Amino acid sequence: MIRAIVVFLGLTLVGLFALLNWDAFTTPTALSLGVTTVQAPLGLVMLGMLVFFSVVFVVWAMSLQAGALMEARRLTRELQTQRELADKAEASRFTELRAFLSNELSTVSVAQEQMRAVLVSRMDRVQDAARASQEETANTLSAYIGELEDRLERARVVPAQYERNDVLVSR
Repeated sequence: MIRAIVVFLGLTLVGLFALLNWDAFTTPTALSLGVTTVQAPLGLVMLGMLVFFSVVFVVWAMSLQAGALMEARRLTRELQTQRELADKAEASRFTELRAFLSNELSTVSVAQEQMRAVLVSRMDRVQDAARASQEETANTLSAYIGELEDRLERARVVPAQYERNDVLVSR
């Protein structure tokens, strides 16, 4: 913005200078074009060249700015396209991750259920073995006690008040 103001101020000063010295600008002079010589006002020729190059500069600056603007729009569209692709890729990665986690959790759940079933069956077998061992121990103990009672009865060490069925007989 400041550059435009400086250029406009410079052109205004040149125009003011030309206006103040208009008689000198319009005085015809002999100008050499290399091949021939012509009579023309040097000030107007120079002023015309300044205007021509100013117009060329303005057109060039506008075309440069328009090209930059078009490039910026193209890059913005391309960036938007890339952003959409990245969003889709990220969404697909989240979907894949969700499917993977779901699959892994179901696998872990099945494995946990199988392990629970194995543990329950082992506990049942251990409980059955403990029960059988307890019954065997009880039977063995009963047999030993029965044998001791028989020996004591034969030896007549057992008092008469006790019967074989371990029932207390009243006196």
